[in-house]
Amino acid sequence: MNQGNRENWDSRPAFILAAIGSAVGLGNIWRFPYIAYKYGGGAFLIPYIVALFTAGIPLLILEFSLGHKTEKAAPNAFNSFNKKTKWIGWWAVLIGMSIVVYYAVIMSWSLIYLGKSFTLAWGNTPDTHFFNNVLHLSKSPSNIGMIVLPILIGLIAVWFWIYFSIIKGVKSVGKIVYVTVIFPWIILIILIIRGVTLPGAMNGLSYLFTPNFAALKSPEVWINAYSQIFFSTSIGFGIMIAYASYLPRKADIINNAFLIGLANSVTSLLASIAIFSTLGYLSLQKGVPVANVVTSGPGLAFVTYPAIINLFPFAREIFGALFFIMLLTLGIDSAFSLVEAFSSAALEKWKISRPMMNFIIGVIAIVLGILFTTNSGLYWLDIVDHYLSVYGLIIIVILECLVVGYIVGPSVLRKYANSQSDFSIGRWWDILIKFFIPVILLVIMIWNIKNEIINPYGEYSRGTLFIGMSVLIATLIVAIILSIRRREFKGVK
Repeated sequence: MNQGNRENWDSRPAFILAAIGSAVGLGNIWRFPYIAYKYGGGAFLIPYIVALFTAGIPLLILEFSLGHKTEKAAPNAFNSFNKKTKWIGWWAVLIGMSIVVYYAVIMSWSLIYLGKSFTLAWGNTPDTHFFNNVLHLSKSPSNIGMIVLPILIGLIAVWFWIYFSIIKGVKSVGKIVYVTVIFPWIILIILIIRGVTLPGAMNGLSYLFTPNFAALKSPEVWINAYSQIFFSTSIGFGIMIAYASYLPRKADIINNAFLIGLANSVTSLLASIAIFSTLGYLSLQKGVPVANVVTSGPGLAFVTYPAIINLFPFAREIFGALFFIMLLTLGIDSAFSLVEAFSSAALEKWKISRPMMNFIIGVIAIVLGILFTTNSGLYWLDIVDHYLSVYGLIIIVILECLVVGYIVGPSVLRKYANSQSDFSIGRWWDILIKFFIPVILLVIMIWNIKNEIINPYGEYSRGTLFIGMSVLIATLIVAIILSIRRREFKGVK
């Protein structure tokens, strides 16, 4: 393995924290609780835990091994084994880059709420405030309306932040994560302590931890459990391949995969305890079941967390500010890792300076993100997220498993991972990669598609959903074009 002049992490802790920072992000604090709430709390936890051990950790080992062995970003990592598979790597980083387009909008909401926290501007009705006063939400996706200026300004500010966070590549990322990873856990623990001491908190926690076995018959629960594992551990985006490519020798790939996978899931669980304990309190106050307290969706965190903050006995403004700073730091970790995955691949293709590449990425992302800053932005965010984060990631993971299972050979990566690690994995890993993961994901995906043909996702119109699906198809087309185009752009180096 030739290290050459390729950048490396300053230390193993820097890599671990950066990888945890990529895995532990808004996907844990923002996405996991609303997905768990939507699919019945305890009914979702069982398939989620199954997905972690049958796919999450094994695939982290796969992606770490792929990146470390080839020392390449995703497209060229796949290309190293078979030139016909390069498009898979491009598709992975393009899906990640497409997700960060609306991910940055969620960070913009957090930035707005950071300003509002100093006066607790959401008052006693945080749900009404979020939908009416912050988003100015229209009645349907087709009613696009106007651009919400504060959200657009916040979006631009977020991209400035992302740009300066990754201006020097992994060297700058390695320094930032010492703060952006550890700080959120401290705030989360404070919120949990307040949440579980509220009247009715146990009702919410019971909803979270009591399994509804009947719900396990739904393919929608299973496909969302697996996709949530992939989303929150950054599998299928090319991030972990890119990050591992910067590791020095003897990087303890297997131990890192277990550590990062478990740290990610523990954080999701902690966030859910904070959320569901508050939902139990709100259930008691409103006199309705926990399942009916609020409308599940991408805005859940911006309704329930302010409700927790309102209930602090003192220093509510300070805790409010700290919480939204936490959301922003979690968001920036995931955002710059998504951008870094694409940027690393692009820099290997085009001879252009890193600052210029990141600037171009930022400008394009801001333009594409404008739709999500409109009055109907929340609807489009939900729709696009469904196709990219659910179907996109599931398909990428299936393709990764097929390439490693039937072209590379799972034993090749397994033996390599074992040679770079303090403890070894056995042939059970080969079976998971070659057979179990692709088969179970394909079955679940087909099962879910069949259900969605009958009952369209989110009760949106089929025409609207087709537009969301077109975004996923567009990323595939661009990926194929990038993989077959041979002439490189000779820019400023």
